[in-house]
Amino acid sequence: MIKSFLNKAFGLRDGEIRVSFLMQLYIFLIITVLLIVKPTVNSLFLSQLGAKHLPYGYLLVALIAVVTSYFYNKAIRKISLLKVIIFSLTIFSIAFVTLSVLLHTSMINDWVLYIYYLGVSLFAVISTSQFWVLANMVYNSREGKRLFGFIGAGGIAGGIFGGYLTSVIVSSYGNKTVMVLAAILLLCCIPILEKVWKLRVKTMNLYVRKQRTFNETNVQETSLRVVFKSKHLTYLALITGISVIVAKLVDYQFSDFASAAIKNSEKLTAFFGFWFSTFNLVALTLQLFFTNRMLSKLGVSSTLLILPLGIALSSLLFLTFPELWVLILIKGIDGSLKQSLNKAAFELSIMPIPLSIKNQAKSYIDVVVDSIATGLSGFILIFLIKRLHLDTSYIIIIVLFFVFIWIFLIYKLRETYYDSFRQNILSTIVKAKKTNKEKQRPENTILTARHILNGKDEKAILNLLDRLSDYKMRALKSSIISLLEYPSNKVKVEAIKHLNVYGKGAEIEKVKTLIYEKNDKLVLTALEYVLNNSSLSRSEFIKNYLNNNNDYIANAALLCLARETADNEKLAAKFDLKNRITEKINEINHPTLNIREEAIVELLITVAYAKEEVHYFYIEKHLKNNNVNIKKQAIKAAGITNNEYFIEPLLELLSEKEYEKNVIKALKRYGSEITTTVLNLDKSEELKSNTKRFIPKILGSFKTQNAVNVLLRLMKDNNSNTRLQASMSLLRLSSKQVELVFSFRIIKNLILKEAKYFRDSLKIILILRKKIAEQPNEIVEDNDAQMELINARQDIIDVLEEQLVSSLKTSFNLLAIIYEENDIKMAHDGLFSNVKEAKINALEFLDNLLKGQLKFKLVPLLEYFTAEGDYSQIINEGALDEKDCLRVLMKSRGVHTKMKILHLIKILNDKGYVPLIKPLKKHRNNDVRYATIQILKKLNK
Repeated sequence: MIKSFLNKAFGLRDGEIRVSFLMQLYIFLIITVLLIVKPTVNSLFLSQLGAKHLPYGYLLVALIAVVTSYFYNKAIRKISLLKVIIFSLTIFSIAFVTLSVLLHTSMINDWVLYIYYLGVSLFAVISTSQFWVLANMVYNSREGKRLFGFIGAGGIAGGIFGGYLTSVIVSSYGNKTVMVLAAILLLCCIPILEKVWKLRVKTMNLYVRKQRTFNETNVQETSLRVVFKSKHLTYLALITGISVIVAKLVDYQFSDFASAAIKNSEKLTAFFGFWFSTFNLVALTLQLFFTNRMLSKLGVSSTLLILPLGIALSSLLFLTFPELWVLILIKGIDGSLKQSLNKAAFELSIMPIPLSIKNQAKSYIDVVVDSIATGLSGFILIFLIKRLHLDTSYIIIIVLFFVFIWIFLIYKLRETYYDSFRQNILSTIVKAKKTNKEKQRPENTILTARHILNGKDEKAILNLLDRLSDYKMRALKSSIISLLEYPSNKVKVEAIKHLNVYGKGAEIEKVKTLIYEKNDKLVLTALEYVLNNSSLSRSEFIKNYLNNNNDYIANAALLCLARETADNEKLAAKFDLKNRITEKINEINHPTLNIREEAIVELLITVAYAKEEVHYFYIEKHLKNNNVNIKKQAIKAAGITNNEYFIEPLLELLSEKEYEKNVIKALKRYGSEITTTVLNLDKSEELKSNTKRFIPKILGSFKTQNAVNVLLRLMKDNNSNTRLQASMSLLRLSSKQVELVFSFRIIKNLILKEAKYFRDSLKIILILRKKIAEQPNEIVEDNDAQMELINARQDIIDVLEEQLVSSLKTSFNLLAIIYEENDIKMAHDGLFSNVKEAKINALEFLDNLLKGQLKFKLVPLLEYFTAEGDYSQIINEGALDEKDCLRVLMKSRGVHTKMKILHLIKILNDKGYVPLIKPLKKHRNNDVRYATIQILKKLNK
């Protein structure tokens, strides 16, 4: 029950609860200590030195931080992060105890105050930076998006607790006591850190640990260079710098007004402690109830805008009312939003940076950039206050100027954020093996080709002639001519075809001799070559060969005549083509004659080119021939006719895998007009489901609006494979440079329907798995029957899992029509990669790219493929029993799924399923009808 509450309230899942609470406690103690030491040291500094010394403190912070960062980065490359953090915590703890001693002995002077002011500033940036570096090691981007809000709440709670604790203790015991308490709390962080390290970092496999720590190849590369090599990191660094400058300017103005109003140091400490805690209380409320929602709804970039816009609006208010209460408001907006919404968004904005450089860059940004920006704000204040003698009220004008730059940089960051995800996904996907093609010199290519053509390897010769079909290489002419005497007729055929590239009539006399060979294809090819290259007229040529006693020549000549008369009715009538074909059909159909297969094939093509409908029965007859080659040629012939008469018979043949490619090629010959026929067939429900899935391949080759409309209609089909093929064709059409209309509203609705289909599938899979996991009570006396029941349910799960993948691919194809295709393809590849980091980055990229309902409906479901999702809630939302699941599937799935469901119902032998399956008695599919009738007979006994 507690686990369920934590999951629903904070997104905590099994295996994350313990380490997340430890991380939360760790940051709670760090920020508690910070809120103890910061008000204490600030109040001592302001009371003794005054606000006028703050700018010098800012400058010194920058100088010391740069030096410290140099040695810190060296240390973190050579020593483990665990040891570096423990060392840092120990040193700061000793320093705080030392300050308490100095306060006891009243040995506080100006230099000591400056040193501790610098020390507290360094503690703030180093300790929090170390925590978030650790958090980036412990969690990936998806986990971070769920859990950073919960963990960050610990820091905010520490701010509340530390501030109020400081107010109470300082009022009762003074500053010296509170510093000892800070030191003790800081040392308590060490055992917590070691436990977190043991639970998560040590348990990582070697690959992940290397990915989430510093990459040794970058050791020689300076942090500054690492940041400036990446536009994304550069913008993050600039945003950090600007935000720090704004914060310091606001802090100076707030401190100046406060110190002017409150002169006593301990009262000033209590004032700071109270308001810092109050700001953190507001931040905690935002963190617990708004941060995750805002990040999910607005995305990272838009969430980053909230803080600068809030400061800008409240700064405009200060111009009207230049009073302390307005500065408390500005400081409150900065303090509360920075620790909640802005902090979570910023930490997520650095997530797409490759893990090998993230830690180094983040440490540099958090420590060095933060400190340099602090120094710049000090320089600005010195220049304004000392040189120009301006009233501190004018600082707000400079704040507004920097806020404008801040907002501009966030808009620039938006695109680099996506680019960083693109690069990270691409870098983590395993690349396919690259094939290195050797480039040969032309001389060697010619010599090699000539060697092949003059050799005896028939396969190599045919492959080379195929590659040379579009090239006119005179150096090879003699070798190709010599192939006319090659033993293989296949080689002779290809050689004749290639002669066409060398000009009219090349070696025509040699080709004429091949007309008298006993091979149908060779004779036809030779005749066609002579017809196209001879000085004889068409009429003379046909007259010479059409009535030849040689059966091979006469059949080939008849085919040549059919081709020549396709657009010449006079020539067809002159040679009585129609009657000649009739005689040839009768001759071939004569039962006593043994007719060659090649002759049947040649006559099929002749009938197709002649386009005489009276002869189409011959093609239709051989569309049912058991001979594979003859049937393929009949399919080809049907396509050549372009006659609507053959569309339906061809569509029926699509379900026969052996002829699928031939049928698709034949149907493409019909041109775009076929889309109207297909649409009419679909509307009249005459298209079979196992045929529909092949239609998109055909329609996708036509660049017409009608094709788009039919494909959109097919997207509503129950068969997931049909929808997948339709989406692929739609994507191809949208990618081509043609003026076709794609309604984004319709595409979006199709994606949302696909998401519902996906969700239903996932819910039913989980319910059936749960059913299998339980010991089946339906059949207890027969173990074999139990196994049969389990297998029947598992069969449905297997089908649904295939449909999940198909549905997801369909959604991605449709998304690629709305969004940039390369982005969607990259995200798809990342999601289906075997690399978990690539899956997570792809999911996070989509989470930021998609908007509105597409984001909220798709992204949670896509987590299924990253093993990041907890889907128990899906079952609980409108929970279905098994009967409800099967009812949903019956209504929304195709024949294959229905058959699996019927098989399960047969095993269950439950009469309660009769109303569910009874309508299937009238189903269009014969198998479904027959299975239904048999099951109803069994159930009604």
